[in-house]
Amino acid sequence: MRIVSLIPSATEILFAVGAGDDVVGVTFECDHPPAARERRVVSTSALPEGLSPRETDDFVAAAVSAGEDLYRLDAGALAELDADLVVTQDLCAVCAIDVGTVDEALGFLGCRAEVATIDPHTLDDVLASITEVGRLTGRQSGAAGLVTSLRTRLAAVEARVSGRPRPRVLVLEWTDPPFAPGHWIPEMVARAGGEPALGVAGTRSTRITWEDAVDSRPDVVVCAPCGFDLDGSAALAAEVRDRFPGVPVWAVDADGQFARPGPRLVDGVEALAAILHPDPDSGVVPGHDVVEVGA
Repeated sequence: MRIVSLIPSATEILFAVGAGDDVVGVTFECDHPPAARERRVVSTSALPEGLSPRETDDFVAAAVSAGEDLYRLDAGALAELDADLVVTQDLCAVCAIDVGTVDEALGFLGCRAEVATIDPHTLDDVLASITEVGRLTGRQSGAAGLVTSLRTRLAAVEARVSGRPRPRVLVLEWTDPPFAPGHWIPEMVARAGGEPALGVAGTRSTRITWEDAVDSRPDVVVCAPCGFDLDGSAALAAEVRDRFPGVPVWAVDADGQFARPGPRLVDGVEALAAILHPDPDSGVVPGHDVVEVGA
């Protein structure tokens, strides 16, 4: 089977279930595992480089309003790869190329690849998508083992934090303007032993004001701007730190452990639990993948 992945989370899942050798095409954002960087890039961004968070939001809003795609599909590369399966998403126009664009391109090129659309909204949906990718690629055993392992880790976190005080946690999915989280992130907070200060699980993230953010009375603020790694998150967290005097502000690897609906979301739950409920006696403390800003 020859597989093209048009979303980084799907690339991670494909490699994790054992189908990595079959992946022949990826997007410019597919960077995990490192072997994904060795595949041909078939989708790039239309977003100019070097934009600030505010400029990025303005550009995205204008493009979405105009019905323009934020990604460019290399139709020539797609045709040359002669894929049997193309994995994409219909969850967020900002996250990957629109599935309609993919269908149109394949039709124009005369390609007969199967197009599989992954559309998770919750953690259970993410686990179900792993199972589905396993089925599509004939890697049912690898997918089942991975899902079992992830569920075991989630259960271990929930058992450890059970009965403990639940701090109010504000996750910032963007910082200028601020966005409250949606989809699986409020659920990640809850499973890690916190109470989401803003945001509703299973729904889209929402634009808020800084007054909304402060009025949510968070005990902890977590900066997890979509598209940023730990260093980028830490830089943005430093810019908003003074808005929350006396409140711990943490930066996390947003791209790796929060924004992409793949196996590493469980890493994010574990990281959150270590922030909210550190237990030095048992060795559970915030690790190298999070940093407290201004501490």
